Amino acid sequence: MLHSFFIFIFSGEKRGKMNLLFILLLVILFLLDHGVSGVFTDSVSVSIKEGDSVTLNTDVQTNQQEEIRWHFNDNLIAKINGYISYICTDVQCNEDSERFRDRLKLDNQTGSLTITNVTTSDSGEYKVMIFSNGEKIFSVSVTGFPASELVKKREGESVTLHPDEIKNPNYVMRWYFNDTVITEITRDQSKICTDIQYNEGTERFRDRLQLDHQTGSLTITDTRTTDSGDYKLQIISRNSSFSITRMNIFSVSVTDSGLSSAAVAGIVIVVLLAAAAVAAGVVYCRSRSHTAVPPNDNDPNIIPLREMEGS
Repeated sequence: MLHSFFIFIFSGEKRGKMNLLFILLLVILFLLDHGVSGVFTDSVSVSIKEGDSVTLNTDVQTNQQEEIRWHFNDNLIAKINGYISYICTDVQCNEDSERFRDRLKLDNQTGSLTITNVTTSDSGEYKVMIFSNGEKIFSVSVTGFPASELVKKREGESVTLHPDEIKNPNYVMRWYFNDTVITEITRDQSKICTDIQYNEGTERFRDRLQLDHQTGSLTITDTRTTDSGDYKLQIISRNSSFSITRMNIFSVSVTDSGLSSAAVAGIVIVVLLAAAAVAAGVVYCRSRSHTAVPPNDNDPNIIPLREMEGS
């Protein structure tokens, strides 16, 4: 049909500007109808921290019959061939590159790309090319890894661990203790669980965890030395273009108070007894100071009253 139209246009007597406009319009419509790689569709900026994970979404549901290519700074890093007959990531696609070894995951349903444990060298431009949907560009910026916060407490004290960002209602937040989930807040604010409610196999923090669903802060009351360890806060945020998984780390050290409760009770009793003994000694001394001393007749310095009267 397109070939016939071209013949019709050029065989006419009038070959003016209108003919050229018609041809250009027809070519554009033809390309849009049949799909073309390289049509710009969207550009997204993503800012994350080192150590986080990020998923770059294509926002499409592929028909599993088209080719999808991911490029990082113009280097091929992931690809899906038509009919999912071939999928490769990083070194499989490009033998000269091992930048993302074992850190790329490609969703064969949507073509979305996930990069785990990002580093500052992962900053740059990521471009996805889908034949029927054109291109989408992601400008990814990775900042330095935040140092873990060290918190020191004495046994019996309470400790509150605060996230380093303001909680968003769309966040999913999970607290881990030594890689075991102990609390969770989902988008449904009515679903908040702590310790044994989440993991029936543990009662380590029974009735000692308090979770602030407004801020995501975690408070541990009546701390014990066994509470020492790494506490990790996982924050998952999603939108239509990308999702980010952040991780905040807190190293908590709970030291022994130095004395057991029995020892403290014993010391208190000893102090009370000592105080009572001192008080009794003071009373005894005062009573002796007021007692009359009988005279000594053998003392030559004492003159009997009878001799004084005779003189």
